[in-house]
Amino acid sequence: MGREEVALLLLLFLSAGRGDSLDSYVNTQGAALTTGHRKNVVASSIAECAEKCERETEFICRAFQYHSKEQQCVLMDKTRKTAEVSRMRDVVLYEKKMFLSECKTGNGKNYRGTVSKTKSGVTCQRWSDTSPHKPNFSPTSHPSQGLDENYCRNPDNDEKGPWCYTTDPATRFDYCNIPECEVDCMHCSGENYEGKISKTISGLECQAWGSQSPHTHGYLPSKFPNKNLEMNYCRNPDAEPRPWCFTTDPNKRWEFCDIPRCTTPPPPSGPTRQCLEGRGENYRGTVAVTKSGHTCQRWSQQTPHKHNRTPENFPCKNLEENYCRNPDKESAPWCYTTNSDVRWEHCSIPSCSSSPGSEDQLESPVPPEQTPVVQECYHGNGESYRGTSSTTVTGKKCQSWSSMTPHRHTKTPEIYPNAGLTMNYCRNPDGDDKGPWCFTTDPRVRWEFCNLKKCSGTQESTPNTPPQAQVPSTENPEEADCIVGNGKGYRGKKATTVTGTQCQAWDAQTPHVHNIFTSKSNPRAGLEKNYCRNPDGDVSGPWCYTMNPRKLFDYCDIPHCESAAFDCGKPKVEPKKCSGRIVGGCESIAHSWPWQVSLRTRFGQHFCGGTLIAPQWVVTAAHCLQRSSRASSYKVILGAHKESILRADVQEIEVAKLFPEPSRGDIALLKLSSPAIITNKVIPACLPPPDYVVAGRTPCYITGWGETHGTGGAGVLKEAQVPVIENKVCNRQEYLNGRVRPTELCAGLLNTEETTDSCQGDSGGPLVCFEKDKYILQGVTSWGLGCARFNKPGVYVRVSRFVSWMEDVMRNN
Repeated sequence: MGREEVALLLLLFLSAGRGDSLDSYVNTQGAALTTGHRKNVVASSIAECAEKCERETEFICRAFQYHSKEQQCVLMDKTRKTAEVSRMRDVVLYEKKMFLSECKTGNGKNYRGTVSKTKSGVTCQRWSDTSPHKPNFSPTSHPSQGLDENYCRNPDNDEKGPWCYTTDPATRFDYCNIPECEVDCMHCSGENYEGKISKTISGLECQAWGSQSPHTHGYLPSKFPNKNLEMNYCRNPDAEPRPWCFTTDPNKRWEFCDIPRCTTPPPPSGPTRQCLEGRGENYRGTVAVTKSGHTCQRWSQQTPHKHNRTPENFPCKNLEENYCRNPDKESAPWCYTTNSDVRWEHCSIPSCSSSPGSEDQLESPVPPEQTPVVQECYHGNGESYRGTSSTTVTGKKCQSWSSMTPHRHTKTPEIYPNAGLTMNYCRNPDGDDKGPWCFTTDPRVRWEFCNLKKCSGTQESTPNTPPQAQVPSTENPEEADCIVGNGKGYRGKKATTVTGTQCQAWDAQTPHVHNIFTSKSNPRAGLEKNYCRNPDGDVSGPWCYTMNPRKLFDYCDIPHCESAAFDCGKPKVEPKKCSGRIVGGCESIAHSWPWQVSLRTRFGQHFCGGTLIAPQWVVTAAHCLQRSSRASSYKVILGAHKESILRADVQEIEVAKLFPEPSRGDIALLKLSSPAIITNKVIPACLPPPDYVVAGRTPCYITGWGETHGTGGAGVLKEAQVPVIENKVCNRQEYLNGRVRPTELCAGLLNTEETTDSCQGDSGGPLVCFEKDKYILQGVTSWGLGCARFNKPGVYVRVSRFVSWMEDVMRNN
């Protein structure tokens, strides 16, 4: 069989049953393969590049890279499993899934993974070798069977699956232990199921994960890139017993799907432990008593507590006897108790780190949680930057430099000891001329530049001394030599790159020939003369083709515009962002939450919080206005830090009008008798887009002067970090048991004694979440079952559901 026939077979296999020619590829932005055979071909689109990869006959094309500005397609015979990966701008790497997968479908005829040992642990013989066994199948006799190296394969379509010749002279061949891909079936509880079933057990059609209709939800594909939330396929992103989906039936929010179990054993889950490591998901010890001394209920029993954490629903979690386990990603091992009054509790498991002879800790795939930073900047190219920002220009979270998940790399603290590669903070270890960057936690985006600006002064600012950027002022930023956002609208006259090289005219074809970005092909992109522009929306900003024959294109060094003296959601003092609870006490840095309002009686008594959203408008909870329907009964205090000690620069403004939400949502607008003066200490929070849903686990922040229950710090503005809890989870029986409505959201810590919550006096106050470079008002403190009670998180009005109403009120009044 010739190379052309091989390519045709691959094309037929990869295209069968797939509507999109790219469905059979995994793409990664900013990644490039640096080793292996490669072939440059011209292609005007990614689809054309993919087609040329499928039809390549000189070698088996396993991956390709597409460079959009160069219109260059590079075909390769390697993937990341066998070649080194580097970071590169303006390139997307496409790798065929079949060459990345380490599981098999059917009998594994098309398995192309890298397992090279038999099920008994014997190393495989290379297919091209003739010793110790003379093979019947070799790369030359069967070129279409992927007989590379000594990897397990199934060239003869054996019904028992992939096999190999062994390096043991006494055993000619043996089968390999290759698990089934979770496409037609699922292992365990279907956490890694990637099939295309999209109907529930009762036959309801699934709602697309990227849709918010008919059901709003927080499982956004962009916020959970590791959960494979594609189309409307059944998935299990939250440790349920099996895959599920939101339904297209307005009366049925979600339902389980009927996915058959795989018949082969699941992939190994890693080493088990007899002590506590991480969250204890691999604990297999025999502790069967909770922290308070209750005996554990057997997992297979339904008395005294009924539950679905059964051995049948969680077959890979070793739910034997009544031993403490963590089958559902809780904070630590736990169990249901035999006490009918105590449904469940955590267990006391000795830590592995304190156990004699304990093994080294396994690397956590999740980087340390870092708080977002608003006001940091860097000098030069940022090699000296040592701040704590860990967010990219598109709002993605940075991967830890010491982690190899999801991206393997060589930029480690050991290899670059002087680069300050701490935690997952933005850095510039390789001296990139565009500034600090990081690997991202999104598997499909290898790296991005960080959401930082250049410092304008001579001394780098600290989080508490924000830079005041000095840029040319103009009434039309598009005509200024500064950019807003990624500079797609920039129409200034800068015409040199960051290195000082002159730009090539967009309509010129020398020294570089191109046809995508010209004034004729992109008439709205402002491609005049040789001015720097951003016609493709590059996140790194404006660029141009260069007059250097050896450098196709480069970016331009254009500063960011200050769009306003005070942007919404951007405090001039960097917040502390502590994770302690308000009830337990965490005093804020003065004026770090400048939208915080104290709502008071006309006699000056504080009773509720509020949020400034425009100079003359405050949002609060409707229940805060129950004491009186007259606006004259209220006033607001802005710019305060201490509740009772009001400095001279604190603003006190009467309330002119009250606007409770008409459908009886617990939210209201207050129109002030005069606009607030916007200063360093008084700045509005930003509003979210209408119907925007905050993803579950998003860290957000609550502030207020509410009740502290004698824990100290009373009378001083306090803060706490609280993660958002998806309503589907919050409404479980053990939490708020169905009480939370779609117009509300939950936030707080679950299954831990370190509870975090707002309390009396915090009502009406803000819950703000950091998005890219600003704080956005996502919640208004509404209600809760007590204050900081175990597994009873706070409930907040979901502001995005009322944004349209709020904008109408402010526009018409």
